[in-house]
Amino acid sequence: MPEIPVADLVAAVRALRRASVLVVGDAMLDRYVYGTVKRISPEAPVPVLAVEREVAMPGGAGNVVRNLTALGAAVAFVSVVGDDQAGSDLTGLIGGQPGVEPWLLVQGGRHTTTKTRFIANGQHMLRADQEVVQGIHPRLADRMVKIAGDAVAATTVLVLSDYGKGVLDGTTAKRLIDAAHAAGRPVVVDPKGRDYSRYAGADLVTPNRAELAEATGMPVDTEEAILDAMRTLQQAHGFRAVLVTRSEDGMTLLEDGRIHHFPAEAEEVHDVSGAGDTVVSTLSAGLAAGLKLPVAARLANIAAGIVVGKVGTAVAREEELLEALTPERGALRKVMNRSAALEQVERWRRRGWRIGFTNGCFDLLHPGHVHLLEQARSWCDRLVVGLNTDASVKRLKGPARPIQSEAARAAVLASLATVDCVTLFDEDTPIELIRELRPDVLVKGSDYTVEQVVGGNIVLDYGGQVKLAELLPGNSTTATVARMKG
Repeated sequence: MPEIPVADLVAAVRALRRASVLVVGDAMLDRYVYGTVKRISPEAPVPVLAVEREVAMPGGAGNVVRNLTALGAAVAFVSVVGDDQAGSDLTGLIGGQPGVEPWLLVQGGRHTTTKTRFIANGQHMLRADQEVVQGIHPRLADRMVKIAGDAVAATTVLVLSDYGKGVLDGTTAKRLIDAAHAAGRPVVVDPKGRDYSRYAGADLVTPNRAELAEATGMPVDTEEAILDAMRTLQQAHGFRAVLVTRSEDGMTLLEDGRIHHFPAEAEEVHDVSGAGDTVVSTLSAGLAAGLKLPVAARLANIAAGIVVGKVGTAVAREEELLEALTPERGALRKVMNRSAALEQVERWRRRGWRIGFTNGCFDLLHPGHVHLLEQARSWCDRLVVGLNTDASVKRLKGPARPIQSEAARAAVLASLATVDCVTLFDEDTPIELIRELRPDVLVKGSDYTVEQVVGGNIVLDYGGQVKLAELLPGNSTTATVARMKG
């Protein structure tokens, strides 16, 4: 396909926030248990994981929802959970996302699918699954189809996210497709299993290479074999388009007899889990925003390249897509929202790097600030700076401050070689940010004592360090402002 101008792709990314998508499928709970391994158990020849923290997030179709909201899209979500703690946790996580209208129906006696991953020193040790793989109760399926049929009229695209756990069993997928088409809405399917007749008439299906082979019974070991299998699949079930994800070989789209190939975009691969959800989410958001399918596929390919460079089930955000398209932004790439900063810190930890953290208003950057940041960076491998927002500075310093906006202050900090990440916080103190980042080293100026450093007790409790940087006499923002006025 002809190369799409970068300006058009940038406009396409910004259009995604106008999308409105209905997602129906198998919701799961993804748990991550992080820790360190320093010894072997005396009870059996297995490593002992010293647990440091646990994270829970929506998985399966829930991860499709996460990816859509990360792009700024509005989402209606219909699924089924069990009447257990995992179902309750998952319902809370889904409902807590911005721009989501959740319809999570509860089936008594059903176990909510839960995947627990144990990760030590950045390495995946074990995954433990709890699930019941069977169709949902017929009356519950009828209710789900009715809700989705009403919701599809208020959205622009229907996504069926099939993980084979029972939500889309039997005729449910076909009934949903018919309801969407009756409302004039296209349907995107992330399929599972061999029987694609369940998705007959869908506008787009997105199997990976292995799933394409399973669905067609055809070889997929060469370029031509993949194309033959794609054409066979499309013709057999009346799909308008087929997109095959091919891992390190990128993606291939068959639409209206035309072939579009997209080479892989990833600079480095850390974890491929959830990349298929990212592709489906970006494609459906693009179609909902009125983009042509090849343009939406191009953005989906870029988004997949972003998430495989992250640890765990991750998402691609609007700002990350824009950054990938316009890398000339340079130092501003270091300025991240909290979610992006947490993901970046996790990638650094995976490499075994020590994370440092300091914070402040940094209004009118002066030599004292530079000296503190240089010391902080010398005590760690990567330094994160927590920056008070304008509203936070006003509460702390009075209505005349800050002198520079948060955007200007963040840009100046990011331009320093000693700073690796800048993230803003709106609270009066960075204690919540410290709890989430869990830095190895917490740094403040020596005008504090260790006991006075906000978050110091938290860092010390999990084995981190609190360091006090020496100050340059006469260098403070207050003194600088006074000299300016004088």
